[in-house]
Amino acid sequence: MFPIRQEYVEGDGHKIPARSVSIYGILCLFILPLLLFSSDQSSLMAHDEGLYAWRGKMMIDAGDWIHPWSTPHHKTPGFYWLMAMMYTIGGINETSVRFPSLVLGFLSMVLVYEIGRIILNQSLAFWATIILSLEFLWLQYCRLGTPDVPMVFLSLLAIYLLLKAEFIPQERHFLIFGAGFALGLGFLVRSLMMVLPIIALLPYLLSSKKRQYFLAHPYIYLGFVSGLIPTFIWLYLTFQDYGIASLQELFGFAIRLGSNERGGNGILFYLWNVPLKSFPWGLFAILGGVICVRTSVSNYKSILLGFPLVLLIQLSLVSTRLSHYSLLLYPFIAFLAAIGLDKLSHIWFTHKGKSPMTVITYISYGLGGLGIICFLAGIILMVMGIPEIRPYATIAIAFGFAASIVPIVYKIGVCSEDKFTLSRIWLASLLIPFWLGLAATGLNGFFNDYNPQIKQLVTQPPVVQILKRHPIHFVNIEGKTAVLLNFYTPRHGQRSHDITDLPHNSYAWVKQTAIADAIPPHRIIGQSQEYCLIQVNRPVMIGKDLL
Repeated sequence: MFPIRQEYVEGDGHKIPARSVSIYGILCLFILPLLLFSSDQSSLMAHDEGLYAWRGKMMIDAGDWIHPWSTPHHKTPGFYWLMAMMYTIGGINETSVRFPSLVLGFLSMVLVYEIGRIILNQSLAFWATIILSLEFLWLQYCRLGTPDVPMVFLSLLAIYLLLKAEFIPQERHFLIFGAGFALGLGFLVRSLMMVLPIIALLPYLLSSKKRQYFLAHPYIYLGFVSGLIPTFIWLYLTFQDYGIASLQELFGFAIRLGSNERGGNGILFYLWNVPLKSFPWGLFAILGGVICVRTSVSNYKSILLGFPLVLLIQLSLVSTRLSHYSLLLYPFIAFLAAIGLDKLSHIWFTHKGKSPMTVITYISYGLGGLGIICFLAGIILMVMGIPEIRPYATIAIAFGFAASIVPIVYKIGVCSEDKFTLSRIWLASLLIPFWLGLAATGLNGFFNDYNPQIKQLVTQPPVVQILKRHPIHFVNIEGKTAVLLNFYTPRHGQRSHDITDLPHNSYAWVKQTAIADAIPPHRIIGQSQEYCLIQVNRPVMIGKDLL
């Protein structure tokens, strides 16, 4: 990797690299644009972001932060509270919805760097953090208002505090308490899903007598119970309203997740989905995993390999298998990918003479060829001038141009005397195309504008005025669209299956197909391709005359 000056701090028999302010500066310059680049317009993803945003809004609208729903709820309210707090500070909008995940996603990457400094070294920690920011699914969920990234943050925080407790004996009680508190607080944010990372920690906690000491330490349980206190209070208050049904719904939802397969995602789902969503870093992670097994690259194999392996097994055994459930695997993919890339870089300066046709050659020319194809395809799409295709063309050009340079860097490195430096430049050349591609993806709205039609509908000036002043009824609006319109509608009216059920001069969301021959008469206030806001003009009887 790039040469990074190593300074060390010792404690309790351990030796870890000292922090470097310059490293944090480089990480910020690399990561923050990926988190912040966006198009001018933002709109929510219907599921699950829209649901969480709407439920947090319900707490604000009802003035009830405990249980604004009419029936027992199936999830703990920690993330809804985050939403509601952000609404009180920044208003009810997409930025408020996504701000917690964005901040905690950035802090999670800082934790990855700090954990990497302990279990690997400063250079590998740096590149693992960079690689994590370039994993598509991870970056996407850092910019979505869902509880997945907050759960990852609390899990990584617990791991970091336990690792720190190994070599700072004077702060051990506090650190162990903090680790337990983070794990307990996770139940407030992610309900019973927090059980999975706790079980995945067992290989680490059982791997040596020093770590078994943590399991016997009362402070970890005191911290864990302290972290559970907000959840216990919420359960107590909901129990007063709904009795045992509140507990039954919470545990029943977890049982349904564990027993109902969704979307035909079988037990092997994560074995192909995770490499796909982390491409190409998942492939390098396989190499890193093999190296980790066969060499002494780290004394923390129970974290590097044990934690993700146990977590993967658990996720595969749960019948409901979805991509974002695996998000906690992605930091460990980044660690292992950094190890794999570091091994490849050593081929450059340990081989005498010209480099043979190795895996480095195939990677360089393969990525270069893909880059040329993408660049030419982007140019063709741009020339076609189709507005809907233009964003994809921009991404293809940005990625393709940078990727096509990789073989040139490789050839210069082969012929150079200073292979050590050129090998680092080659590694950087692998990362730059993906950074440019993801940056262009953000600038074109793919990470922040998921339902532009609905957002354009609710921001039409006549619609905005009506939404501010009147309650809006919902006529046969279901599914994902209902989730979004629920969030974007400040005041809700009644739900109906027929326009004829609505009062005179009322306003309603309806499908375009439902108003072609609608009776009574109506006036369209605003419309998109599928939905519209109408005003019902029901005839009024005055005496014997029908007006």
